[in-house]
Formats: sequence, C-alpha cells, structure tokens
Amino acid sequence: MKPLFPLIVTTTILTSCLFTKKLSITSASQGIKGYVIENQGNRMPMKGIQQKISIGFACTILVYEPTSINETIPNNISNVYEIIRTKLVKLVDTDSSGHFSMDLPVGKYSLFIRLGNKYYANLFNQYNQIGLFEVLPNKYTEAKLTLSRAATY
Repeated sequence: MKPLFPLIVTTTILTSCLFTKKLSITSASQGIKGYVIENQGNRMPMKGIQQKISIGFACTILVYEPTSINETIPNNISNVYEIIRTKLVKLVDTDSSGHFSMDLPVGKYSLFIRLGNKYYANLFNQYNQIGLFEVLPNKYTEAKLTLSRAATY
C-alpha cells in the first residue's frame, strides 16, 4: 500500500496541472460617457421657425454620491446650487464640443456642471435625487446634460 500512495499523489498533481485554466486579469471598463449642450434664447417651438441648434459646452463635470435636493444649499437661480453636502467622487473636463467619458465603479452617481464656484443640474427623479445616473457592470451609461440657464421655454 505504501508504494501506491506516492503514485496517487503524483498522478493527482499532474492531472490537476493539465486541467488548470490560465487566468487572465482584465480590467472591466465601465462608467459614464456623454456630452453637455447649452440651450440659449427662445426654445419654444413655433410653426415656420426653425429651432435654434444646441451647442456643445466645454465645462467640468462633478460626480457626487447620490444627492437629494435636501443635501444641497440652492442658489436663488433655478437649478443652481451653492453647496453640495454629499461626497465628491470624481471630476472630469469635457472637450471643446462638450463630450466626456469617465471610468467609475458600479453604483449610482449625481452629476453636476460646474459654473464658476456654483453647481448646475436640472435632472431629478421621483425621490428628488439630482442628476442621477447608474453605472452597470462592464457598460458605459450614456448621459446628456443640458445647460439651459440662458434659455426660455
């Protein structure tokens, strides 16, 4: 029985080496990508008048943990905030045409546009969370942010 034990151990080790898969380490790409546009002037649709074209807006996007309206100090101007009380996760600059892309872990995030020392966001969900976007595993969430502070509707 003693000579059989080393043979079984050796066979088991060799067999496990033959069937072991090589693991490859890959980093999953996921996050948020999109663009920022600015609407200006009269945006009311009128018969016979062509709508003004929205233009890309170069700016800085601030990514925060999910933020509700009661976690901010609003400004007197609609959709502008003085202070955001949730944790800043990331900053990203858009290119000259307003496009941006950023890698982020899976989760939900509130996106704001920096305007000097203030913050702008005009998207809300039913729970009064501001500019909320969700990042799913191995996917980029599309985000279209519209700055409409100089537009009338």
